[in-house]
Amino acid sequence: MNQEYGHEDGVDGDADEGEATRRDAGDAESSRASRGWWDRNADEYQSEHGSFLGDDRFVWGPEGLDEAEAGLLGPAGSLKGLDVLEIGAGAAQCSRWLAAQGARPVALDLSHRQLQHALRIGGEVPLVEADAGALPFRDGAFDLACSAYGAVPFVADPVRVFREVRRVLRPGGRWVFSVTHPIRWAFPDEPGPEGLSVAASYFDRTPYVEQDERGRAVYVEHHRTLGDRVRDVVAGGFRLVDLVEPEWPAWNGQEWGGWSPLRGNLIPGTAIFVCERDG
Repeated sequence: MNQEYGHEDGVDGDADEGEATRRDAGDAESSRASRGWWDRNADEYQSEHGSFLGDDRFVWGPEGLDEAEAGLLGPAGSLKGLDVLEIGAGAAQCSRWLAAQGARPVALDLSHRQLQHALRIGGEVPLVEADAGALPFRDGAFDLACSAYGAVPFVADPVRVFREVRRVLRPGGRWVFSVTHPIRWAFPDEPGPEGLSVAASYFDRTPYVEQDERGRAVYVEHHRTLGDRVRDVVAGGFRLVDLVEPEWPAWNGQEWGGWSPLRGNLIPGTAIFVCERDG
């Protein structure tokens, strides 16, 4: 599970890499920036958040919603024997949980270094280094696909990704992905009271970009409104079955970037889209 909680939305990256701005960024630039950023920051990310993520736990976001409880892919007992693709898998924590339920997961990530952490942890899950917009699998290869904060917020054309996911799913296949809740785009990325006042337009879709001194993007995150996400799901050939907005649980006292108990009890931080292949 890569769980790419972004700079704008909580991951602490390399502060010296350049300036933050808002500007257009296309597919190629976004992909190149994401690959480079995660290759550079995977070690720190896994060191800082590995204990929360676990080695074989399926967590949908910083709130700590666990697939074992949520059952968004289906009841755990129904996963046995199913072929599952995890996109933006990071160190493949979610895939290990799926394997423990008897599923046959494949963990895919753009970052070579993240997949090296998957190898470090171990297990029998196949690992694939590839871009979510060009999945290296045959049509109808999987029963289910999932992504916990992987890929979707960081691509310029999410419909392209959704259509690729649809292509590799069998008829009726389920696609479940989590992203930063779109409303968070309007608020400062701060865990305290200063993160509770609207500071930007929710409707401004201009990407958040961190760039080096030569203007090359080193980190890119794309914003879509909630309505945009629904329309993208439909345009990608899916039917939206459910939209889950996890509440902050009483047991979770951690802060993770802009996520915190204070904010989590007042505004949503994660949106999980439960989709099924339409036809």
